[in-house]
Amino acid sequence: MNDVKHYKITQDDLSQFANRGPAFVTFGEVMVRDTPADLERPERTRLVNLSMAGSEYTLAIGLSRLGIPSAYITRVPNNPYGQALRNIAREQGVNVEHIVWAPKTEPIGRFIYEIGRTPRKNTGVYQRMFSAASRLDTGMVDWKAALKDARIFHSSGITFGLATHSNYQRNFCHHAFEEAIANKPADCWVGMDFNYRGTLWSPDQARDLLTPVVTDHVDILITTIEDMAKLYGIGCGQYSAKQVVDSDMGHIEDSDIRKFTHQVRELFKVKIVAITIRYPDTFEQHRWESAAMDAEGNFFRSPAVRPITLWDRLGGGDTWNAGFYYGLLTQNFGSEGIIKGTLVGDAATRLKQTLMFDLPIIDKAEIEALMKAEVFGGGKRTSR
Repeated sequence: MNDVKHYKITQDDLSQFANRGPAFVTFGEVMVRDTPADLERPERTRLVNLSMAGSEYTLAIGLSRLGIPSAYITRVPNNPYGQALRNIAREQGVNVEHIVWAPKTEPIGRFIYEIGRTPRKNTGVYQRMFSAASRLDTGMVDWKAALKDARIFHSSGITFGLATHSNYQRNFCHHAFEEAIANKPADCWVGMDFNYRGTLWSPDQARDLLTPVVTDHVDILITTIEDMAKLYGIGCGQYSAKQVVDSDMGHIEDSDIRKFTHQVRELFKVKIVAITIRYPDTFEQHRWESAAMDAEGNFFRSPAVRPITLWDRLGGGDTWNAGFYYGLLTQNFGSEGIIKGTLVGDAATRLKQTLMFDLPIIDKAEIEALMKAEVFGGGKRTSR
């Protein structure tokens, strides 16, 4: 749409981040992802592609590739898989100084993933119980040093669910998060992707832990309409929570999203609420949009619902988060940051989901080219 500003992100001045520690810091779990490489089903395959998968990990790599100094923290076994995790992050410019090394015999999370085709859905099997990352505890990370220059400290609801999934009596990652909060700079915002996973814990378990965490600590909450409907009974304007859960919604008006974001913000008292909306028409063809609103009522929604010819959807939400945070960090945390973050996030995630595996191996030039085409039209082939 011509009334939407085109942001030239390749020309952004990132000098504000020069000669400082990571402006973005996050922690969580990385899984080794096993995807059949011979087009067989997982039970039949004898050849797999090994890749790394993790919400916060993907986000840190995405932001680093956009030029934001980023750090990733986890607890990982000191074996070839743990070293590969570190090496991949390092080659993408992510600071790994504060990774905690566990004994080499401790397990790393695994994810067995089968990519579907219409009408067969994709399937995934977690093997995350008792993982090294799920036991990242207080006293293991020098959070004051890790966060000394941070402007955003980010976590995911997935990370908080690991302890319940493993039937621990102590939620190690939750305690580590609280320790980090106590040691962050006063001007560092806290972000969270709510990221509810029913394979890790029940809605009641997630709600009981995450509600006070978000209410007490989080400034930027990223979520979906479906998660808020399922866990908190929040509808989307004209659509009830039951209709949302049952996927019984029609066209979503601006007023519907405004009401939804307002209810979420009022529930948790956060400064910014952002939502991502995926429309899966078939396995291969999805449509995408997003929206965000802050405490002052500044609201922005994607100018259009745009298509994706899907290759691999995993990491799509995390890549959007990277684009959104990029807007906030380069344009500050007001209305301009929300607009820019939404546009950059939309373009970045649509590009990423045409790639295989989780990591967003995309660059600023192709993101900007897509954003420009969507503002001014066009779409002819460009050289790189």
